[in-house]
Amino acid sequence: MAGPGMELIGEEEIEEVLEVLRAGYLYRYGISLGDGVDPRFQGKVYQLERQVAEQSLVRYAVAVNSGTSALLSAMVALGIGPGDEVIVPGFTFVASISSIVYTGAVPVLAEIDRTFNLDPEDVKAKISPRTRAIMVVHMMGNPARLQELREIADEHGLHLIEDCCQAFGAAYRGRPIGSVGDVGAFSFNIYKTITAGDGGMVITDDEEVYRRAFAFHDQGHAPLRQGVEIGKRPFLGLDFRYTELQAAVLLAQLRKLPELIDRLQTRKRHFKAAIADLPGLEFREVLDPEEEIATILTVILPDAEVAEKMAAALESKVVAEAGWHVYNNMEHVLEQRMATALSCSFSCPHYAERGGEMRYRRGMLPQTDDLLGRSINISIGVSDVGLGSGFGVTIHDDLDVVAERADEFRRVASSYLI
Repeated sequence: MAGPGMELIGEEEIEEVLEVLRAGYLYRYGISLGDGVDPRFQGKVYQLERQVAEQSLVRYAVAVNSGTSALLSAMVALGIGPGDEVIVPGFTFVASISSIVYTGAVPVLAEIDRTFNLDPEDVKAKISPRTRAIMVVHMMGNPARLQELREIADEHGLHLIEDCCQAFGAAYRGRPIGSVGDVGAFSFNIYKTITAGDGGMVITDDEEVYRRAFAFHDQGHAPLRQGVEIGKRPFLGLDFRYTELQAAVLLAQLRKLPELIDRLQTRKRHFKAAIADLPGLEFREVLDPEEEIATILTVILPDAEVAEKMAAALESKVVAEAGWHVYNNMEHVLEQRMATALSCSFSCPHYAERGGEMRYRRGMLPQTDDLLGRSINISIGVSDVGLGSGFGVTIHDDLDVVAERADEFRRVASSYLI
């Protein structure tokens, strides 16, 4: 199993894809060999962008080929580059960090709190004259403390970037995530809420940010072009374009989102209630259970030894050992390994001139290490070895199965919790 969206692929997705295939036109633009739009063009990417923007309560969205591309495009759109620092949590998928590095900026790792997202207090402590942005990551479907982080960003004149890749469909105090920051980024790979196999989205309410993100994702072109522009492109871009086939799948998945989130929240609520009375067991802090997407239930144990023994008995792992979402396991980050010997990120002369020098090491975030070292992730809809969420239930399991798996967890816990 991967993510919940993949488990719900059915006839709706097939029909959307067949509509594109029958038309015989797969490119995201309807450009014909002559003037005008190819009559076979379905405009699925355009439709998807508009629907995601409307759902997110923002004016603009740009579909790209991955969540990593979305993050990189978002930062380029904000003008982040060599000599800059971006604060990012030490518990996140590595793409949050690599996307910073490939703008030429330097990632500054910060602690998480009991939401398992950025700790606003540590963010304050990590701000320097070189800081340009805060990247808040809504890990495992649970929104971070956006109000506090937005206030910190505004106070210091910083950009707020929302990495929403693991939380599409979540909200914060009534607002869709991604709409509180200056720019938001989503992912649609197989481990995410909804999926087309891969893909991403940049959202923003700022027209200039939108135009820059669009230009970067399409070789410098202006939004929604109908041909090849010459002389109007603001800067060199890349090719992160989406295809009509991928957009077709996501359009069908998007219609399933309310049902999907309801299923996840129901299963998580029942699982949590069934184990809540266990002595010494605590849960990750969720700001509002009605606004998270409930893909994972995180339990916090009294100490690392108990957590490791319980994880082994459940044929799982503690979160600290789960994989490449933990900074301690990112050897290429800790050792600042780049594709070339010289890079304009860690070794950027502009950074050094501004007094910057960044060093990383295992154990540099003790609060994060403590939380992750005594926590276990229980799958509710996402099974990802990179998050250690092998034990749990799927979105298809009925509540009887949820009860059975909760009983299994209780049996294991009874051997270690007093």
